[in-house]
Amino acid sequence: MLQSLHDKFSGIIAKFVLGVIVVIFGGFFGIQSYMNPQSETFAAKVDGKEISQEQFREGYNRYRTQMQQMLGKQFDAATFDTPERKREVLEQMVNEQLLVNANEKLGTMVPPAQIREVILNYPAFQQDGKFDKDRYRMLLQTSGMTPTGFEDTIRKDISTRQLATDLAQSSVVTDAQVSAYLRLRDQTRDFTYIKIERPAAGAIKIADADIDAYYKAHTNEFMTPERVSLNYVELDAATMPTDAAPDEAALKQRYEEQKARFTAQEQRLASHILVKVEKNANPDAQKAALEKAKAIAAEAKSGKDFAALAKEKSDDLGSKLQGGDLGWLEKGVTDPAFENALFALKKGEISDPVLSPEGYHIIDLRDVRDGKVRSFDEVKPELTKQYLETDRERRYSEISGKLTDAIYKDPSLEAAAKSLGLPLQKTGLFARVGGATGVTSNMAVVKAAFSNTVMTEGNTSDPIELGPNHIVVVHVDQHEKSTPKSLDSVREDIRKTLVEEQIAKQAKEQADTLYARLQKGETLEQVAGVLKLKVEEARDIGRSAANLDGKLVADVFKLARPASADKPVYAEVALANDAYALVALTLVKDTDPAKLDAKTREAARNQLAQGYANDVIRGYVDILRKGAKVEVAEDRLQ
Repeated sequence: MLQSLHDKFSGIIAKFVLGVIVVIFGGFFGIQSYMNPQSETFAAKVDGKEISQEQFREGYNRYRTQMQQMLGKQFDAATFDTPERKREVLEQMVNEQLLVNANEKLGTMVPPAQIREVILNYPAFQQDGKFDKDRYRMLLQTSGMTPTGFEDTIRKDISTRQLATDLAQSSVVTDAQVSAYLRLRDQTRDFTYIKIERPAAGAIKIADADIDAYYKAHTNEFMTPERVSLNYVELDAATMPTDAAPDEAALKQRYEEQKARFTAQEQRLASHILVKVEKNANPDAQKAALEKAKAIAAEAKSGKDFAALAKEKSDDLGSKLQGGDLGWLEKGVTDPAFENALFALKKGEISDPVLSPEGYHIIDLRDVRDGKVRSFDEVKPELTKQYLETDRERRYSEISGKLTDAIYKDPSLEAAAKSLGLPLQKTGLFARVGGATGVTSNMAVVKAAFSNTVMTEGNTSDPIELGPNHIVVVHVDQHEKSTPKSLDSVREDIRKTLVEEQIAKQAKEQADTLYARLQKGETLEQVAGVLKLKVEEARDIGRSAANLDGKLVADVFKLARPASADKPVYAEVALANDAYALVALTLVKDTDPAKLDAKTREAARNQLAQGYANDVIRGYVDILRKGAKVEVAEDRLQ
């Protein structure tokens, strides 16, 4: 067990991103789409709650972009975009939804201001120190995300941290466990070893007949990639020219029509204490909860510190650690009963118990911000920009409709582009992995280009969405089929492959032979003499030794303790580049935890607690999964 714990902490610890708390939120940056799904199709359904195809695509594209940035030139779209990979991403999203569903049953309430504050204070979304909504949308679009998807990510991230905190606090690590872990973590080992380098390639001869045979057996490995080039027409509302020039009267009319949008609602700074009532609670339980809530309200009204009472007595896991703080609330974001009670209070007042579906709330109104209407002059630039955007979107809608009609009448695309005065653009040749830049870097375009409809039947594609109000239609210009490369063009590559195979085989046989001699009783020094190799000595080597081969050290720490120094434990270790090491482990030395300072022990305790908390989260998800009904639409993961 301790070894497995060490392995968790000594490697790269993966972030376990899980959503937990349901946020009562609405009317900000388009969050209403959470309440009004725009499509009945789903990628997965978890106990009746849908993960839409759009949500899946956004999640997968976000993950794909992160991996592409991480791997750089080593990123291979062909091997990355597999059904297995897509299913892994979906499984993670299912786990998140399981926790969201579970949290609904817990009735946890999260301050709606939290999500707003995270987004408004996100440095990347700010211009001159202030939140810029246009910059926000532009950066999300560049990252392949929509505002809805990003807000959902923030919501789940806040929830994750809350759950992790709660679980970490419940994870108890004893002094004995800390000592055992430190003995293992800081253990050192003494060993000797010889390194057997890979055999030289000069003596290996490859016959032409072997090359011919390998080519015939592996012809499919020596194919040129199938490639196409495209003609395409791209439409983007954001870049469409417009002749519109709004006059003052038109802008003022729009201002009057949209005045509600420029009116800041009254906001109330509130805290609460929740006495939870289960949905199926009997009358006695409901009565007991009410009596408890009345007693807490009486304490609060008598002058006791409300935040301290919330930390001690509130059943709302999302706010109790913050003293019941719910942040600034507007109308329309909380339960109606809660809202009515909150907006009936005067500043500084504490409510009587208020019943909601979660239970009884005691509300503390700490402050009030009056509503304010922004003047026409203040919002005139925004109205002008909106007017121009609306005109561009109108023209985009009109032209995109005509384009769709035109390509159905004449699938060549050239005629459609000419009739609408749109530029017909071209790509270079590219394979199924896509191109590095431009439209061919979009995998939806690549998929369409190599589809039967477009590539084989010669049709123009349906409009392909590149972003909001941004489409492209494509038609194959050139098509190069995949063909076998000639034997002469790959002969030297095959020769190198066969030489490497022979070297690897000889290296393994040589190491196996020498290791067998060790097992029969010869010493490492005797075996080293066969190849005239030097026996290297390594003393007090820790798990993170930087001056030795990492694979060598890792394998040494997997060996059992030797019975004594004169009875070493031997091992054969495969290293990089067909090299091998023969090892003799002579001594294992544990650290004395009693000699370590309190700071080191506390750091180890926190590390163990984090590991245990992660295990608890995974176990919790496993339990939820066993009791849940999960439906996956495999055909919608494309």
